Amino acid sequence: MAVSKDFLESALKRLTEEDRAVKEELADLGFGSDGHVDVTFDEGFADAAQTTSERAKILSLAEGLRQRLDELHAALHRVERGTYGICESCGKPIAPERLEAIPTARLCISCKQKIQN
Repeated sequence: MAVSKDFLESALKRLTEEDRAVKEELADLGFGSDGHVDVTFDEGFADAAQTTSERAKILSLAEGLRQRLDELHAALHRVERGTYGICESCGKPIAPERLEAIPTARLCISCKQKIQN
């Protein structure tokens, strides 16, 4: 196991809390759990161009939140499978400091740097 039981429990709690927070943010933006969007603006809301611009901003923000949700779900599945904290590329443990900073990390620092270069 790459991480201690206490660290794993802490990570699970953190991932679960962030999952809940991201879902709440999506709901606040008008997105249902099924991915359906219900973003409406008041009739008096400026003009069509501004409405389109605001809608695009909301959709962009929601897309980022959905991607974050996917990352969180993948990390939670790794916890369930017992592979959390193991690099998906080289199979070596991911440093706890990296997981502390980026709880959804899939790769160790070395493998991540190889991909970026």
